[in-house]
This record gives sequence, C-alpha cells and structure tokens, in this order.
Amino acid sequence: MPRDLRTLPKAHLHLHFTGSMRHQTLLELAERDRIHLPESLVTDWPPPLSAADEKGWFRFQRLYDVARSVLRTPEDVRRLVREAAEDDVRDGGRWLEIQVDPSGYAARFGGITAFTDLVLDAVADASHETGLGIAVVIAANRTRHPLDARTLARLAAQYAGRGVVGFGLSNDERRGSTEDFAPAFAIAERAGLAAMPHAGELLGPGHVRTALRALHPDRLGHGVRSVEDPELLARVVDAGIALEVCPVSNVALGVYSDLTSVPLPQLMEAGATVALGADDPLLFGSRLASQYSTMRAAHDLTDEQLAELARSSFRASRAPEDLKAGWLAEVDAWVGA
Repeated sequence: MPRDLRTLPKAHLHLHFTGSMRHQTLLELAERDRIHLPESLVTDWPPPLSAADEKGWFRFQRLYDVARSVLRTPEDVRRLVREAAEDDVRDGGRWLEIQVDPSGYAARFGGITAFTDLVLDAVADASHETGLGIAVVIAANRTRHPLDARTLARLAAQYAGRGVVGFGLSNDERRGSTEDFAPAFAIAERAGLAAMPHAGELLGPGHVRTALRALHPDRLGHGVRSVEDPELLARVVDAGIALEVCPVSNVALGVYSDLTSVPLPQLMEAGATVALGADDPLLFGSRLASQYSTMRAAHDLTDEQLAELARSSFRASRAPEDLKAGWLAEVDAWVGA
C-alpha cells in the first residue's frame, strides 16, 4: 500500500490569507452578518473557474472579494489563521508561510500597520496552539499602483525578523508592468526579505525572464511555465530559484487542461527546486496533502519522489536551519518506515 501522504512532513510556501479560509467558516460568517454569497460559493463549491480570459479572472476576483468581506472582527482573523494552521498540521505540515496583502483589510481594521500587527499576533497564537511554525509574506497587488507596493514593502521591512520573511507580488500577471514594481522589491531586498513574486502562470516564460531581471526573485509563485523554455529553466535551476507549484489551481484556472498536463516531472528532471502549494483552498477545494496525492496519481510518482518534493519545500522555506535539519530527518524516516 502507498504511504499516507498526510504523514509526510512538508512545508507550505504558497497559501494566500483570504483563500485559506474553510468553506464552512465562510458560510457561518456570512450567515452571522447576513452577507449574500454567490450561488457558486454555496451550492456549487468549489466554484467552476477559469482565468483564460479577462472575464474569467474578473469572476475569480469577485469571489475573492466576497470572501474577504466576511472577515469583520479580530476574532474572525484569528479564527482564519488558527484553522489554516490546523488544516496544515492535519496534512503533515511543519512550516507555513502565509501570504497576505494588508491593504485589502486596512479600511476595516485600522490601517495596514494595525492589521499586520493583528495577523502576526494571530500567527503567534496559532503557532503556539498547533505546534506549526508560521511566518508571513507581505504581498503587493499588481492591479494597484506601484507606489502602493512601495508602501507595503516599507511595512514589510519594518517587520523583517519579527515574523515577516518575504515580500511578494500577486494577482493577474497580465495587469500592470512588472518593471514598475522593482523599487518596491529593492526596499524589501535591502531589509533582508526574500523576493517571492508570482510569475509564469497566466503568462509564459517571457514574463519569468522579466521577473528575474526586474525583481531578483528567490522564489517564484507558480513559475511552472518556465518549462516551456529549456534555457530559461536551466537558468532558474542554476540560480537556485524555487518554484511554488500549485497543480490543482493551475487546472482550475485553465493554465493546464488536466492534472496530467501539469509539468511537474519535467521540472523535477531538470533539477528545479519545487514546493507544492494549495494557493487558495477556499476557491479550489484542495489543501496541501491533496496537491501531493493528485500529483502522485497523475504522474505515478514514487514515495521517494514525493519525499524529495517535501525536502525541497523545507529547503526553499525561510524556516530556521536547525528546524529544517530536523524536518529533513523526519522525511528520511518517512521514506524508510
């Protein structure tokens, strides 16, 4: 019998704050405050999605905004973080880097600094309660003005070494100019934060090249389409840039037609550092361990290959080195059990 992948120790490096919400939590909070939810978030969950065109992405963003609207109180935020931690622990998670854009909550929670303080406090509590190591990645939204990204980069810099480990850039790759966000990433880099922009999902290898040149990433959110340019993929591998691959969301958004088309084996064969992530479980209906199980089924991966993915997730993380060493030993024990 194949080993239970929920018992495989792993790190989770691509999880968005709002999208980590449990579906049941969304329903309960909406009912509490009498918030109308689209039918696709109630009876059709997980909702049918595709970002192949602007209309599809607009629909995805609308659902995301609805989910954000149900978080009304500090306890709601604490509940979301605690439940995300519980879900990762259940799936074998040892370390989580959760990505949040404080500007999306600033108006309701007293500004970006107050909201960041709340999130970091919730993270500390959830880590203590569950035993999961948790860090925060502050991410700018590329559909907003690049000056907003600089504000968030300065915010992230203030918390460097105090719970924030990286700076990201999310939302539709097809919007805005990546080069315009370079000053924000320079601020984060000077503060010692890792650069973790999204690239190589909705756009192809050309945008990965742009991100490499302008933003100097340590990791790429998604990055799967680097595989379409062997020379570029070799450059990514040689530079040690990790790829946060989210198979289920790639298929849900129409990047690939099915799970067997997700090029995970090609990335691994090329020597890429790959960390599987769930992206937005609320909208895609699949959490961390499911990413491993779907890839095992789609590509007939061996336990050793799956263990190497778990090792890669720890190596690509910003967890303390002594903790990484312990977790890597746990992975070896899982394989040898």
